[in-house]
Amino acid sequence: MPFYRSLGQVPHKRHVQFRKPDGGLYREELMGTEGFSSDSALLYHTYAPTDVVAVTTWDIDGRETTPNHPLKPRLVHTHKVDEGGDAVTGRRLLASNEDVRVSYVVADQPSPLYRNAMGDEMYFVESGTARVETVFGALEVGPRDFVIMPTSATHRWVPTGDEPVRLLIAESNGGIRPPKRYVSKSGQFLEHSPYCERDLRGPAEPLIVEGDDVDVYVRHRAGGTIYTYAHHPFDVVGWDGHLYPYAFNMDDYEPIIGRIHQPPPTFQAFEAPGFVICSFVPHKVEYHPDAVIVPYNHANVDSDELMFYVDAAGGARAGHGIDAGTITWHPAGFIHGPHTNELEMAVQAYNAGMIEIKNMRAVMIDTFRPLELGEASLASEDSDYLATWRNA
Repeated sequence: MPFYRSLGQVPHKRHVQFRKPDGGLYREELMGTEGFSSDSALLYHTYAPTDVVAVTTWDIDGRETTPNHPLKPRLVHTHKVDEGGDAVTGRRLLASNEDVRVSYVVADQPSPLYRNAMGDEMYFVESGTARVETVFGALEVGPRDFVIMPTSATHRWVPTGDEPVRLLIAESNGGIRPPKRYVSKSGQFLEHSPYCERDLRGPAEPLIVEGDDVDVYVRHRAGGTIYTYAHHPFDVVGWDGHLYPYAFNMDDYEPIIGRIHQPPPTFQAFEAPGFVICSFVPHKVEYHPDAVIVPYNHANVDSDELMFYVDAAGGARAGHGIDAGTITWHPAGFIHGPHTNELEMAVQAYNAGMIEIKNMRAVMIDTFRPLELGEASLASEDSDYLATWRNA
């Protein structure tokens, strides 16, 4: 996280005696990244966070992948894999490489306590509402929220509405943070950033839960493990630091526009080792008198592009099966862009003054190493998508 927060009870200095009402010491836990050399948080537990009474294996299913060979674009309908379950064990794998795993889940029940010991996770809420309970406190989240969960933060998802919560999930093998060009050397968001600290929602107060012999599911490089703790890990009376979960709604992203079409990095929201995440939101069209307001043909020479459509594609794209919840997957080496009818119709509408706003909402994940297909993509792709590029 780019700025400091303090919540609950903390002593006046780090690593000094901090005593409970009964006279015993609170137990410090330093969650630090890059070997104590980068962002961290210091948490104060009532009980020892190391008190493990049992260890068992968690068998994580559906991790096998298939190369995208022969190389071709894909159209994936995530709503065809909405089996239900919880946000941890019910995930369906869409795509993965050495840097990121992209999954989808329709969570209709609370998840177990969970943490990812390999890297940060990005959750995007397509629809529904949930309470995200964490060792730092709770977050109330809803449609179009991004939730950034730091490495090894124990948490769980609890759906709260009448409908399940639909989540697009990116599991990183490193940190997920705002792009470096958006923040100063000291970590403050700069004036040209499309969002700032005021847009980020962190926990408001500590979350204390009593319990004994509590299971926590841990995802790690060798697979999955279930730790059973003597006491519930949600026993933190206070914490401070720069590392904690937060939510950011895509509608708070302020798009940057220009006289001519702006490239995807204009909409970048986060960066991570080996991939970036972009937030496409409604915005004013370009204003050059001869502007072409749809993208030019482009070849992803060094990245695979996953575009998750929050709303169904409008205009000429509406005829290609791109509904809410679909993913267009354009791999490195495949040249793509507007279809002929989309290009001509957009120019005609712009010249006639019929278009003022581009009403698009989508989350794009661009990776810099090839992605392989997960079982959920193979089970839900549109095999006719390639044909839509003929005569484009």
